[in-house]
Amino acid sequence: MSAMSTSLLAAAVLLAAVPPLEEIVVTATRQPDALLVYPGSAARLGQADLELTGATHVSEALNQVAGVMIQRGSGQESLTALRSPVLTGAGSCGAFLYLEDGIPLRPVGFCNVNELFEVNSEQAAAIEVLRGPGSALAGSNALHGTVNVLPPLPAELPGLGLALEAGEQGYWRARAAAAGSTPAGVAGAALHATRDAGWRDEAGFDEQKLSAALVSAAGDGRLTLRLNGSNLDQETAGFITGHGAFRDPALARSNANPEAYRDAWSLRASARWQHEDERGGLDLRGYVRSSGMEFLQHFLLGKPLERNGQHSLGVQLQRLWTDGAARTIVGLDAELADGFLVEDQDGPTEEGSAAARAIRPAGRHYDYTVRSNVAAAYVHHERRLRGPWSLTAGLRAETVGYRYDNRMLDGNTDENGVPCGAGGCLYSRPADRTDRFNMLAPRLALGLEAGPADRLWLALARGFRPPETTELYRLQRQQDSADLDPEHIDSIELGWRHAAAAWSASLAAYLMDKRNVIFRDSGGFNVDGGRTRHAGLEYEARWRPAPGWRLEAAGTYARHSYRFTRTLDQGERIVSGNDIDTAPRQLHSLRAGWEGRRALVDIEWQHVGAYWADAANTASYPGHDLLNLRAAWRAGDALRLTLRITNLLDRAYADRADYAFGGYRYFPGRGRAAFLEVSWAAAQANAME
Repeated sequence: MSAMSTSLLAAAVLLAAVPPLEEIVVTATRQPDALLVYPGSAARLGQADLELTGATHVSEALNQVAGVMIQRGSGQESLTALRSPVLTGAGSCGAFLYLEDGIPLRPVGFCNVNELFEVNSEQAAAIEVLRGPGSALAGSNALHGTVNVLPPLPAELPGLGLALEAGEQGYWRARAAAAGSTPAGVAGAALHATRDAGWRDEAGFDEQKLSAALVSAAGDGRLTLRLNGSNLDQETAGFITGHGAFRDPALARSNANPEAYRDAWSLRASARWQHEDERGGLDLRGYVRSSGMEFLQHFLLGKPLERNGQHSLGVQLQRLWTDGAARTIVGLDAELADGFLVEDQDGPTEEGSAAARAIRPAGRHYDYTVRSNVAAAYVHHERRLRGPWSLTAGLRAETVGYRYDNRMLDGNTDENGVPCGAGGCLYSRPADRTDRFNMLAPRLALGLEAGPADRLWLALARGFRPPETTELYRLQRQQDSADLDPEHIDSIELGWRHAAAAWSASLAAYLMDKRNVIFRDSGGFNVDGGRTRHAGLEYEARWRPAPGWRLEAAGTYARHSYRFTRTLDQGERIVSGNDIDTAPRQLHSLRAGWEGRRALVDIEWQHVGAYWADAANTASYPGHDLLNLRAAWRAGDALRLTLRITNLLDRAYADRADYAFGGYRYFPGRGRAAFLEVSWAAAQANAME
């Protein structure tokens, strides 16, 4: 819950006022910048939109953005597509940079495909999405895009706010927020606790999240202290199988893996000191992070248990110079991390063929630690040229080092050194080693002011990611080392943006070429050298035809294709020119809303186009259309009732469709579900900056 006392009033101002408030983004430069003049594709979900959406999963909010498709797994799990196909596998999460107030959620090399559940997006002040490779300020993982969740500052919270929400199938959520003056400065906190019994059998979860901040004067600057944390206790449901199984209500509710679970926690603290002077300003941030996770890998034969964790600290130093016609930002980023991973199996493998069981022994499979270090320097320069033209140029140099320590026997025996046969066991442990990756990422953009409300841009950019630690050190079969190079992506983008009182819009066409893609080949080895191409057209529009009315649209026409031919693990064949699997060519969202003095109604249509469910392009998912309804009523200055109905028409659909091991697999989508929230909030006693 965020700023409950003012959320509907803020929505009314945003939707009905003339002229609208200027939209500001901070993700590209870590400085507040007008979205109109940013030479790239960006979107911002504001506090009022997030409050009305009331997402029970981060996908419900982010899927309103052009170019984004978050597929919900079981519980709070997710897979991301951002100007990309939905990526899976050990390194898939490395294609996206997830930030919290400009600081990465995880250390470099230790990402997780589900890590968005670690951030309090439900109570954020805003979520910003940058599509395509990031600016020079964005480092490792900013290949396809960046998601920055901005937790609320004390001024963005009520003096005291409480909310209770109830939904079908045993869903409950309690939220609270408070802010006010203290002897140390102004402080605020937002927290929520959710209990969901689950609409599928034995697939509920308990979750808690916290965002807290303290803002005070410090010397001749401003100090902001933040504390953010999360805890998840989840019972996990697996795939349902069979062609079209998601259409069968009984199968959709079933859970073939009632023993599966995921427990995860995270804690992050940061301090930011900002100073402004006549030449520009100084921004210094320091942070510490810690997280841990334990989950049963029910999707693998033998169902081994994995435990992993990371502890890290880092600094970000940025200096800004401005002289009116030009702005220059230089900075240094540094990070140290210590992570571990353990995988073990309680008993012998009982599923699969005799050959498959023989190579999957009981006991420990992996037990290793990795210490990492990251150092980066960047420069970002903006200059107004003659007439309506402007130039933005940036360059980032980054080095990433890993020191790997195997705490078991090297090779692919069982934990006691007993071989599994002539080919060895499935799980292979490389010997201790160190690795270093040096990466360089430039960005160049040319802007044109076509009128007071119109901007055009042409941007060239490169993004990169080093191999993930699991790609390097969690090997299989007879692979004793993985000599992998970083992935990189080159992008060219042409865009237009318009911002006026009655309507705003943006349109962007892009072409991206990704090289040195890391994948698992037919021998089960982690190798690089793959290549993919990504081309598309994205649009966003907001129209206010009359006071109180609004219409919003966002969508993507894109094609994501392979540019290499190879046979993958499990025998799946990639052919150059084929579509990448789980990459719908069309994604569209349309929202219509009306707001009066006390009431608000919002209806949303979401379209996911058809896509291939396998890399060989032999099995497909037909796509789906969903309607969501949201309505709110203010009973007074402080009391509000909100009704949310997802999947209003009760369509049978799949959150994720996949074809593997000779058959279709689905994460079924939830049927129609209603959620009712009662909230109360009191304004702060004293206005705060």
